Amino acid sequence: MDWLAQLLFFAAIAAVFWLLLIRPNVRRQRQTAAMQEALQVGDQIMLTSGFFGTLVSLDEDRVQVEIAPGTTVTVARGAVGSVVPPAGTETETDQTGSDAVETARDSEDN
Repeated sequence: MDWLAQLLFFAAIAAVFWLLLIRPNVRRQRQTAAMQEALQVGDQIMLTSGFFGTLVSLDEDRVQVEIAPGTTVTVARGAVGSVVPPAGTETETDQTGSDAVETARDSEDN
């Protein structure tokens, strides 16, 4: 009977580990893969290195990004970290983090 309690204890720890660590990471990976598959020419993107640019062309595993007028770099599709929403649209963070700083700077400029 003692071995059954130990077995249930280890099963419970494995279940908690799966729920808290593995499941959210798999979900995040699926969302990133779906975003990278839905890329279109002309999208404003941010690379995982922090560079911002515009997609110029898409290949199967590479994309060309214009990071400055006349400056195009070729990167792996996996290096695309996020699609940047066009300026003037609301973000999901609602005055938290960097968006609050940008809003404060914008109001100082006016």
